[in-house]
Amino acid sequence: MNASSPRLPGLSASFPAHNEEDNVVPMIEELLAALPEVADEFEIIVVDDGSRDQTRQRAEDRARNDPRIRVVHHPVNRGYGAAVWSGLASGRMPFAFFTDGDRQFDVGQLGEFLPQLENHEAVIGWRINRQDPLIRRINGHLWNLLVRLVFGLRVRDVDCAFKLFRRESLQGLEIHCGGATFSTELMTRVQRRGGRIAEVGVRHRPRTTGHPSGGSLRVILRAFRELGQLYLLLRREAGARRT
Repeated sequence: MNASSPRLPGLSASFPAHNEEDNVVPMIEELLAALPEVADEFEIIVVDDGSRDQTRQRAEDRARNDPRIRVVHHPVNRGYGAAVWSGLASGRMPFAFFTDGDRQFDVGQLGEFLPQLENHEAVIGWRINRQDPLIRRINGHLWNLLVRLVFGLRVRDVDCAFKLFRRESLQGLEIHCGGATFSTELMTRVQRRGGRIAEVGVRHRPRTTGHPSGGSLRVILRAFRELGQLYLLLRREAGARRT
């Protein structure tokens, strides 16, 4: 990467999509417009997480004549974290980026992250003026406080879906959380292996189509269950390293 004019030699950009038939193609188009500005070579990976609408078909139709676009399909809905990890793990480029498929982030801001990669393994966003209902903003704030207390993860907005990594910072990681605790596990593991993390503020846009599922009771209960399991798992791993 050229320090005087930051640019990536190769970037894998991925996003999960679950029942996002109206967003999936516009999201691809936004990435196709933004990525040539930051990378010499790139690929776009769409992870269809068991959608019941036309998400998969529309993504595959758009990818059919463009080798830069790939679609990964989960036959059943495996959860947000599992879909994000599928996208990250299937990338082939030396840098990896992921965002959400609901188009609430401006991927044109990705260039603002590149200078930070000179001295960091990961650059992650935090949402400026988060455009979600009040209860989700409150829950998000409390969740960030909780993961900082339990895991010592000192980031401002752990679940912000705008994250850029050096590929080597992800290699060899074993991720167990397939739900909403995914980002907590991912960033905790990156931090605990010595990865340096930078944060950059990103604009957050209102969702204009589709329906969010992150605030459902089922998703919330799964997140807390996974959080407890992750705490115990990391303690066992730490104990095994000491013996």
